[in-house]
Amino acid sequence: MGLGRTDIWRTGIIHAPMTQVLRDGVGAHPVTWIDNPGPFRFIADPFGIWRGDRLYVFAEAYDYRVKIGRIDVFVFNRALTLLEHCPVLVEPWHLSYPVIVPDMDGTIYMMPESGRSGRQTLYRATDFPYRWELVEMFEFPGAAVDASPIFHDGRWWIFHAPWGNSPIDRISELHVAWAERLMGPWHPHPGNPVRRDIRSTRPGGTPIMTDNGLVLPTQECAATYGGAITPLHITTLTPQRFEARAAPSLHAPAAFAPFTDGLHTLSAAGDVTLFDAKHTDPSIVRRALVDLDRLLLRRRS
Repeated sequence: MGLGRTDIWRTGIIHAPMTQVLRDGVGAHPVTWIDNPGPFRFIADPFGIWRGDRLYVFAEAYDYRVKIGRIDVFVFNRALTLLEHCPVLVEPWHLSYPVIVPDMDGTIYMMPESGRSGRQTLYRATDFPYRWELVEMFEFPGAAVDASPIFHDGRWWIFHAPWGNSPIDRISELHVAWAERLMGPWHPHPGNPVRRDIRSTRPGGTPIMTDNGLVLPTQECAATYGGAITPLHITTLTPQRFEARAAPSLHAPAAFAPFTDGLHTLSAAGDVTLFDAKHTDPSIVRRALVDLDRLLLRRRS
């Protein structure tokens, strides 16, 4: 995002499973949109889970006047009518990318990006979907960007970008860690970074198994942050080896106008797929007023 240019994301639900979206494209199926909460606010990074006849969508809620994201939940029925919306996780640091992780014993966890806390955090649902507690025993080596877990071939794997290196590394390096249990201990892959490519490394959604093997959505960031989703087909994944190839990128279609400037999350939720698309607001004046509001709020507090 350049000086005065402001990225505004909007989240939607595609009426098709992710395997079909990867095959047909993002614009090939009907979409139910989630409205943004107002000017210079947005909902992004959606992840979801069905429980009974309810779809629970967790997402980053962001306000440029505050510049610290929180996690909200949106509850839908089978017809994808919105029934409820409320905040569920707020911390002193920025939160985003709230991956939902059902464990083998039925416990539901949330693994949001929390790099500004200095660690990768994991939360356990104590009153789903409203209350979450920090899991202190979760052992992950340092902070991660857009950590994307999957249980595959008898092990847990987390794909992520590095937090502690330079900003360019966060959009151009892919790291992997593995563990026998979700709680860890987690072992960094000896090949890290297992891939360097600004077009296909930073995770952008849920890894899934398809007829063609394991696929990780990644962000295409060559021209702009979150410009498109590049499906990364992982052909070899062991504690010692990693190989992958990138498929053609998926772009926001013209029908999403004005949200056609980017696409940076694609996540699976049963028979639907969640995504977010970007509109870049070019107004320097409007952004300056928002930044002034933020400074005034800080002084009052």
